[in-house]
Amino acid sequence: MSFAEWLLSFALIVGAAVPLFGILRMLLVPFAIAFEFDDRRRRNRRHSRWQLLEAERERRTKRLHTDRDELVDARPRVTVVVPGYNESKVIDNCVRSIVNCGYPNLEVLLVDDGSSDDTFARMQRLEAEHEVVRAFTQPNGGKGAALNNGIRRASGEVLILVDADGLFLPDTIDELLAGFDDPRVGAVCGDDRPVNLDRVQTKFMALISHVGTGLMRRALHLLRCMPVVSGNSGAFRRSALEDVGLLREDTIGEDLELTWRLHRAGYRVSFAPRALVYAESPSTLRGLWKQRVRWARGLLHGYRIHAGAVGNPRYGSFGVFLLVNFAMSVVLPVVQLVLLAIALVLLAMGVGALVPLGVWQAVLWLGYPVSLLLIVIAVALNRALGDLKHLWALPLWPLYSVWMNMVMVKAIWLELRGAPQRWNKLERTGVVSVEAARSSASMDAEVTQ
Repeated sequence: MSFAEWLLSFALIVGAAVPLFGILRMLLVPFAIAFEFDDRRRRNRRHSRWQLLEAERERRTKRLHTDRDELVDARPRVTVVVPGYNESKVIDNCVRSIVNCGYPNLEVLLVDDGSSDDTFARMQRLEAEHEVVRAFTQPNGGKGAALNNGIRRASGEVLILVDADGLFLPDTIDELLAGFDDPRVGAVCGDDRPVNLDRVQTKFMALISHVGTGLMRRALHLLRCMPVVSGNSGAFRRSALEDVGLLREDTIGEDLELTWRLHRAGYRVSFAPRALVYAESPSTLRGLWKQRVRWARGLLHGYRIHAGAVGNPRYGSFGVFLLVNFAMSVVLPVVQLVLLAIALVLLAMGVGALVPLGVWQAVLWLGYPVSLLLIVIAVALNRALGDLKHLWALPLWPLYSVWMNMVMVKAIWLELRGAPQRWNKLERTGVVSVEAARSSASMDAEVTQ
């Protein structure tokens, strides 16, 4: 029994772990389903509270007292901060969708980050059109600097941070506020979904995003280890930001780092699955590669900054999550690529594995039905069964997984080289393929399929 045979067998086992991740994700399904039952209970309670509050108002008596901290009842001042760099194709629709929410106590702050196009001019026109909108400009300093500029100028008790291509639905703000149902909740993450479903790549991303956002975030919410408040659909309690500080401007993972800081300070981070924000997904392989490398570098920055929290029991389930996530998201991709290369070389040399290749092939193919089941469950939880029409793109998932491993290797290499940190925002297309998002922005053109 040669060393090469042992090595090939080991490489195949680890390689099979790519589709087997789907099986591991299945362990989170009960938590995601439990989230739905808990969410329904909270909604029923909130509906009853609204009825009582309306009765109280009609009788002109005192407001209903409660030990719960539901900001959606209090109608607090809300500030939406929208940073932008060369966003002329999307900024108008973004702002209109926010204003069209009709939230009664709202301000919208637009911060131009030294754009070279007419983004700031468009922001100024929007300011003139809408009383709640204010526009500012600054020298190019990056997304974190633009957001902090807006946060410092904000008057809201709750701050919502959204990218310039984000499209709100009429109830997005109310749904985000509903997530603050406990005074310990410092931030609420909404559900961001792709809006430009005009290419194979974006349709595939729309399909699998239900697993990563809808299903995983539901489970991680219950486990109290929500890893990130999305930079495109996140709401923060102002008092929490005053406690932990503003966004760091020396990292390209500013949203993730702030979320981890909130966890370490003892705040809870909630998920509001019905607080939908539609935004553009990368429409080219180059754009997707740049985006995911940036995200991977942001993850590495988070681990460097918060190394003391990894596996630390002081932070409960979040500390454990950081340790498991580091192994799965940083270490394993590198190991898998190395072993994949070794397996290919040994197979080319005619070396046989200790276990017949047919066994490993069966394990690999098992990933497809498991992945299909995960997607169906996730889509059902998100009440988006219409996206099942993109199931034909499912065979791309194994290739996508290997590609994401390569992304992490690239990110590690850039960090070791000390490569410059850049915003590297996506090139916007302005394509909107979701009718609900188009309606919320009062768009007149036809939906692009």
